[in-house]
Amino acid sequence: MTLPFYNYFTHGKIDENNYRSYSWPGLNIFAHERHIKAQVAHPAHALSSAVYGGGMLELNRVFNIYVDKHYRCDDPPRDIAEALHKWQEQADQCAGLLTAVRLEHTSIQEYMSSEFGLLCCTTAGVSNAARAGSERTVFDVHGKTQNRTPYIPGTINIMLWFNGQMTSGAMVNAVQTAVEAKAAALADAGVADSENGLPATGTTTDAIVLAVRQTTADDSQPLHTYAGTATALGAAIGRLVYDTVTESLQAGLQWKERNGHSNDI
Repeated sequence: MTLPFYNYFTHGKIDENNYRSYSWPGLNIFAHERHIKAQVAHPAHALSSAVYGGGMLELNRVFNIYVDKHYRCDDPPRDIAEALHKWQEQADQCAGLLTAVRLEHTSIQEYMSSEFGLLCCTTAGVSNAARAGSERTVFDVHGKTQNRTPYIPGTINIMLWFNGQMTSGAMVNAVQTAVEAKAAALADAGVADSENGLPATGTTTDAIVLAVRQTTADDSQPLHTYAGTATALGAAIGRLVYDTVTESLQAGLQWKERNGHSNDI
């Protein structure tokens, strides 16, 4: 099952709110009313572009938090901090993402080999689709345009959990590969920039978190120094990102068709 929380959110099956990873034993992903929480027992080394918990850090939890289409993105870190406090979660050693994608459309896929394990968890919405390198509306350092309109929700959030060892350079390489796969998925889905109609490469607010276990029970597992598309690791990252972005988008489109919504996903 690659949409593991579909029945929890749509049919109220409360016993289907926990996904247990097989590629990273001890990694659990929980569905809650307003958020998805991925958690491991011991902190992992992470590289993150998350609005809350971005940069290089040690983390044991990643939150993907639902907001509606009318959310005002004036201070996302404050809003995430307030949500963590409400849920009685520690504010450190975690990353927080925001999404306007319905959480039942969370796609999870895994891969495991003798050298590493990999889990990818994605929510994909493209109402804010954009093409890097093309002329379009841009925002200042405060997230505002000249008319003071803030960012609006519409994003692709990707969590990658890597059960193995990786250099810092390979972590950057892994994120690069993931972004390429995301752009390929959007191209194949025919997603266009919402302003200029050109093929989109992402959205204006995409985020990614890569968490790496680094310490493994099997000392024979190699240290990965590359994660490009010519490596087994890069190939796995590409497949999982491509497939989860595609599946989450398709789930959103099917929901839109069933419910007669004219707005973009």
